[in-house]
Formats: sequence, structure tokens, C-alpha cells
Amino acid sequence: MDTSFSTLIRTASHEQHTEAETSTFMSDLLGGALGVDAYARYTEQLWFVYKALEDGTERLAQDPVAGPFVQPELARVPELERDLAHLRGADWREKVSALPATAAYAARVAECARSWPAGYVAHHYTRYLGDLSGGQIIRDKAEKTWGFARKGDGVRFYVFEQVGNPAAFKRRYRELLDAIAVDDLEKQRVIAECKAAFALNTGVFRALGEEFPAAA
Repeated sequence: MDTSFSTLIRTASHEQHTEAETSTFMSDLLGGALGVDAYARYTEQLWFVYKALEDGTERLAQDPVAGPFVQPELARVPELERDLAHLRGADWREKVSALPATAAYAARVAECARSWPAGYVAHHYTRYLGDLSGGQIIRDKAEKTWGFARKGDGVRFYVFEQVGNPAAFKRRYRELLDAIAVDDLEKQRVIAECKAAFALNTGVFRALGEEFPAAA
């Protein structure tokens, strides 16, 4: 391929990425039209997806394709659990529930983690690089809108304390994508799965938008 794989995967999924970013739910959330309960509900959904992403990392770390992408400094589940304890209380595990769209998303991630390492990379890419980029906008808005302490409980999911230089980290991550140990046909399958990942994410936003319509 003449064009780097990281460029191909970014440009091929641009439309799906934009659709996810500009969903009605996210626009309403960032625009201040929704309350903190909508933010908490969204955080719940993230927990189910990231559990699926991170439950299989010990095994995937040994895989030649997915292994290079499994980096402890990215782990989000512990931070999500601290956020949920803050948002929902100490008994948050008894209160959280996955929307059907979230369950479908998490199931697909888990399936890739079990049986298709290259497909797992597609989901890894769409989630973690998004968190390091656009996720910071959500954190800033959440702090200002609902009064969370800066980088504190409630927004810890968006705080990558072990990633000292996010720009350099993302650059190294793209280098890993360019060096992924699969052939060109498999790369096309990864791109297709990346598009599917954004579509699954958009499905979650759509379901959240139905649960939390903005006041007219």
C-alpha cells in the first residue's frame, strides 16, 4: 500500500466518525441541554464497552497482531468504576444496566477479543484514540456544566495520568497501526470493522438520545 495504514483507516472511517461525534445526544449533552443523570447513564454504557475491551487484555498481550496495542497506561475500567461510584453511589453495580445497543456493542468487542485479534485492534483504535482526542472536550464540558473537580471524580475516565504526552502517544500509536502484522486483505477487513465500531457507537448514542430527549 502506498498510503500508510493509519491514514487509510482514518480517512475510510471519517464519515462514520463524524456521524458519531455529531449525534443528537452528544450535541445535547455538550450543549448543556441535558442533566447530570444523562451524563451518568452515558458513563454506565462506557463501562460495559470497556469491560469487554479490557477483560481479554492479558491473553491478547501475547498475540503478535493485537499485543503491541495492549498498553497498561490506557486502561479505563478502574477510572470508570471510580466515576460511577461518584455518580451513582457505592452500590453503583446494583444500579447500572446496559442498553440493548450497548450490549450489542460490547458483545461484538468481546467476540473480536476472543477470536479475531485484528478486529479487536479496530475497536481498540476507535475507542482509545477518541478518548485521547475528543474525550477531552467532554471532560472540560462536564467539569464546567456539573461542577466536577478538574480531572477528579466523575471525569477520571478522560484523564490519562500515565500518558505524559498525548500527541506523542498518538503518533506512536499510528506507527503501530502502520506496522500491524497483517496482509493487505486483512487490513481491508480491519477498516470495515472500524466503520462497524463507529456505527455501534452511534447506535448507543441514538438509544441514549431516545432515553434523554432534550427539553423543547
